[in-house]
Amino acid sequence: MQIKVKQLEGSTFAGRGDSNHWTITDAGRDVGGADGATRPMELLLIGLGGCTGIDMNTLLNKMQVDYDNIEMGISADRAEDPPRVFTEIRLTYRIFGSDIPEDKIAKAVDLTQEKYCSVTHCLKNPAEISYEYEIIDPDGP
Repeated sequence: MQIKVKQLEGSTFAGRGDSNHWTITDAGRDVGGADGATRPMELLLIGLGGCTGIDMNTLLNKMQVDYDNIEMGISADRAEDPPRVFTEIRLTYRIFGSDIPEDKIAKAVDLTQEKYCSVTHCLKNPAEISYEYEIIDPDGP
């Protein structure tokens, strides 16, 4: 997976991945941002909801569960000190519909959280991150 992130202005950045869709992030005014877009840590939780939601849809369709809609409420606590990582994340699944079999919902939730949702596993099992930097002189050789 390849991602490119560009500074637009100040603390406002645009990122695009292999899907070729742009996403904007920004910081709050209290830390010098323009308060014009979603915060990066919010995007992590939105990604968690999207990932597990896709899994739930796929699993419930395979289980032939007829439902109207899925919603997730996600709340999280962060450490007080930098890097202010998430210390606890709570998900509440809401599945709308009539005659929903609870055993299949429980199984789908367990499968997405314990096996399939890659974002869940990234947030609870941190990856090793390597980094490097380049300095680009526009007037250089």
